[in-house]
Amino acid sequence: MSNRTTFSRRDFVRSAAVAAAAFSVPAGVLALANGYPSADQALPIRLGLASYTFRNFSRSRLIAFMKQLNVFELNAKDVKDHLPIDAQQESAALADYAAAGIKLHAAGAIYFTRDEDADIRSKFEYCKRAGIGVIVAGDPTPETLPRIEKFVKDYDLRIAIHNHGPEDKLWPSPLDVLKAVKSMDPRIGCCIDVGHTVRAGTDVVQAIHETGPRLFNLHMKDLANFQSKESQVAVGDGIVPVRKMFEALIATKYQGFVDLEYEIHPDDPMPGVIASFAYMRGVLAGMGFTGQG
Repeated sequence: MSNRTTFSRRDFVRSAAVAAAAFSVPAGVLALANGYPSADQALPIRLGLASYTFRNFSRSRLIAFMKQLNVFELNAKDVKDHLPIDAQQESAALADYAAAGIKLHAAGAIYFTRDEDADIRSKFEYCKRAGIGVIVAGDPTPETLPRIEKFVKDYDLRIAIHNHGPEDKLWPSPLDVLKAVKSMDPRIGCCIDVGHTVRAGTDVVQAIHETGPRLFNLHMKDLANFQSKESQVAVGDGIVPVRKMFEALIATKYQGFVDLEYEIHPDDPMPGVIASFAYMRGVLAGMGFTGQG
């Protein structure tokens, strides 16, 4: 990449950040609890946040960060006190999110390590209590899938199997997931993790087209080097083809969320998170789409 191209890209991120700031809501964003829309409501790509991004922070801090970002759609995980497994603690968390105007659309990754009804049922109950429609599943074995399928039918919840790149012996790529589930209930599908997908050597744009109606969730991240897990950067600072991905999602009529999962700088993630949302909103603005504040 030339110096001129690099400068233009970063300059675009700065411009997008200014545009994103125009979407912000003053004084604690209290109006959102009364039904006012977030900045991204009118966009064809629904932007959300994976709570794992703020894994070193409490739920109250997570909520405060989300208000600052003007992002009110959450993919929650049982990390810190974000969405505890315990039913009473989970209820308290749900009350806090509701009071802040935050909606939970997915949970995970939730790991299905045991091929047992009781273990699987407890995880479906956990998501049912939260009113969550998509379970992001980490590493269920192919042998466990028929049992999981039974619960998918009983609970009418969708399972999105998360791929974990070349280190994952079961699901390195979303295309590996697709091969295993294509003849199963249509509520069993994929969560594309963008970083792991490109590291597995899969064209992420092609994967979006191929998974099509079986794509239920997408974890967004960016890399400076497709061969290096440690090269993660803020979205827009790497080489992931964000605009082409958004074009593919729109073309396939994707109905799920693009959830930022920013895994670096866990003790101070906000600068990279702010830049990532600014860039994604800027890309959509460049495509002719604008949100509403």
